[in-house]
Amino acid sequence: MKIRTITQVALMTAILIILGLIPGIPVGFIPVPIVLQNLGVMLAGALLGSKKGTLAVFSLLVLVALGCPFLPGGRGGIAVFIGPSGGYLLSYLLCPLIMGKSLKLFSSRKMLVDFAIIWIVGVVFINVCGAIGLTVLTGMPLLKALLSVLVFIPGDTIKSVAAVLVFEKLRANAAFRSSI
Repeated sequence: MKIRTITQVALMTAILIILGLIPGIPVGFIPVPIVLQNLGVMLAGALLGSKKGTLAVFSLLVLVALGCPFLPGGRGGIAVFIGPSGGYLLSYLLCPLIMGKSLKLFSSRKMLVDFAIIWIVGVVFINVCGAIGLTVLTGMPLLKALLSVLVFIPGDTIKSVAAVLVFEKLRANAAFRSSI
């Protein structure tokens, strides 16, 4: 690995950790809080692409599995992967892979196309996987789980707008383009 790649992955992992240290907002009727960490997952896929973005998220998840309290609420340890957030954590790993490949495949340089990709993968995909995880790991009926995760859509949409704005701003930077 090149030094630049290691640095980019490490910095994105640090961003994911920092966003995980911000406490989640409990919703009440669903055992998963509203968090900012998925913004970092969207940024990992958009800014670093599929390989490096996935590596950054994988690094975070390995640290969490080892017990580091890097998820909102100071959670960590292998048990979080079989709890209510398990589906979300699995989708976090797949999100940068799918998003990076999609952004590369549909590289139209149009903000609306980039937003659609980031929103579909970063909001819809993550929340559907989260609902499936709730069904599998907690026994919640799938329809109820899908309806419950609708509470996350408005905030996650705002996060995807923020991610696309950062992505568009950095993509316009020649130094950034040459480093990815």
